Amino acid sequence: MSELTYKEQVNRITGEINTVLRNIDETQIQDYTRILLNAEKVFFIGVGRVMLALETTVKRLNHVGVNACVVGAVNEPPIGQNDVLVVGSGSGESIIPKHIATCAKKYHAKVVHLTSNPASSIARVADVIVDFHCGSKVGGGSITSIQPMTTLFEQSLMIFGDLVCLEIMKEKVLSFEEVSKWHANLE
Repeated sequence: MSELTYKEQVNRITGEINTVLRNIDETQIQDYTRILLNAEKVFFIGVGRVMLALETTVKRLNHVGVNACVVGAVNEPPIGQNDVLVVGSGSGESIIPKHIATCAKKYHAKVVHLTSNPASSIARVADVIVDFHCGSKVGGGSITSIQPMTTLFEQSLMIFGDLVCLEIMKEKVLSFEEVSKWHANLE
């Protein structure tokens, strides 16, 4: 347990997230953004808190004109050769995402792996890998955290999704007004 004050923890945790996001390779970010922009449909899979972080990305991608959905959702369409599966898994060894990645390859879809373990089983079938360099449940990663388990990966994953959406907005020359037209209005 940390002996730091609340404000000291805020500084450490935001510093950790900053370090993770700044250390993601620019080429990997460009490859990921390009594959999203070129896909007909983008599917997302993860488990637990990783899936929660990915769901925020799915929502925002739809706001910027990328047809994105969650694997297993009641309105999930079929995947095909012009589509992309994005697999979020720090370890890259989670059973369900690993199985879904294998299924996506059977239908000739591209696979992206957002991970902290670029040598994982999922990475071996991925077309694009984005390495977050922070610890996972199997260890590894050069960026450590004062937070338990894989919290740093999950937090960074959520913010990374928003950063990628900003890149897509820039690429598509979308204003905030245009993006807001796709926001839910049954609120």
